[in-house]
Amino acid sequence: MPSPRESIQTLIEQTERAIIGQSDVIRSLVLALLCNGNVLLEGLPGTAKTRSIKTLARILSVNLGRVQFTPDLLPADITGSETYHDHSGGELRFEPGPIFNELVLADEINRAPAKVQAALLEAMEERQVTVAGKTYPLPPLFLVLATQNPIEQEGTYPLPEAQMDRFLFKTRVNHPDAEAERAIVRLLQAEEHGQPQPLQTVDPQAVFDARSAISDIAMAEAVERYLVDLVMATRNPAALAPDLDQWIDIGASPRASLALHRASRAQAWLNGRDHVLPEDVQSVAHPVLRHRLILSYDALADGIDSDAVIDRLLTLVAAG
Repeated sequence: MPSPRESIQTLIEQTERAIIGQSDVIRSLVLALLCNGNVLLEGLPGTAKTRSIKTLARILSVNLGRVQFTPDLLPADITGSETYHDHSGGELRFEPGPIFNELVLADEINRAPAKVQAALLEAMEERQVTVAGKTYPLPPLFLVLATQNPIEQEGTYPLPEAQMDRFLFKTRVNHPDAEAERAIVRLLQAEEHGQPQPLQTVDPQAVFDARSAISDIAMAEAVERYLVDLVMATRNPAALAPDLDQWIDIGASPRASLALHRASRAQAWLNGRDHVLPEDVQSVAHPVLRHRLILSYDALADGIDSDAVIDRLLTLVAAG
């Protein structure tokens, strides 16, 4: 019987066999599963965003719900609704929507208006859905993977800050390098000839066992202080450097501290340690913070993005 860590390493390795050249994306998805969080993937078309979560569902042998976000989508298309059943005595019966799956792909989430995006808020935060005054719990294993295209802005609706804050990670998906792209071509050619990549399945119980082990990971007071100092620096950047003060309009919320705490402990556990190091916090700082910072007009005008701001923060805030 493999240990929880061995099972999760198998999950990562098997996913990397089917998703070539996207190790950071795969690790983000697995870390989010371990932290019971959600992920926003931002990348150009054709970078295996959809394939990533479909592969994860296949290896874990869990159900995948897919919602293609469009301007005419309704909240009930996501959550489900009560329908009238005449043949059973004229009763109203709740018909669950695609949100009631273990893994949910919210494809091109910024193509639907705010009312539809808001239908995800309760599910992402509280792991439940309320319809017609009744509350329905979601599966114990649950992950929302939302995708958006960073360059197509016509006909899109920017995500509200409240919803952005509910994503544990915002992960950027880049194009693979030349060697990886050749491997992708060979892989898809094999699939076209009816030779799909054989993948070893992983018992979903391993995720729950891993979560239990991660809850025992220790974090020294100095590391905890470093973690909080990073978040506080986004709210009071003038205390660190004038350029940061010019770049950051609004800093990260307390959810950022909670996310850093959870993700850095999961990272330490994946690395085989029973305690968190500053390096673990630094390794998850970008996906945790990049969508929680509102940059100033000056930063945008100068071509400064959130990753550059976080790089600057990591050089200025002392680690312990």
